[in-house]
Amino acid sequence: MSISSKASAGHFTILYFASASSYTSKDSEILQAPLPLSKLFETLEERYPGIKAKVLESCLVTVNLEYVDVTGESAGDQTIIQEGDEVAIIPPVSSG
Repeated sequence: MSISSKASAGHFTILYFASASSYTSKDSEILQAPLPLSKLFETLEERYPGIKAKVLESCLVTVNLEYVDVTGESAGDQTIIQEGDEVAIIPPVSSG
């Protein structure tokens, strides 16, 4: 069983883990590409009001299994999420 489906032409897949999945009620979804990484959180906030403060501000993000800095001045502005990319939203998890 696959977590995500393959994105169609002109789209990318976003995977939600832990509290991100709970907040969106989804494990994954397909979004329009290309999308500047710097606009990712804004786009998700439009779809899921309140997600930025409750989930995204403390999460890690990967693009094609590589960690990226969404909030950094240069990284977020230069990175473009392309057609076929896989983005993951990974909130902090605790164990105990």
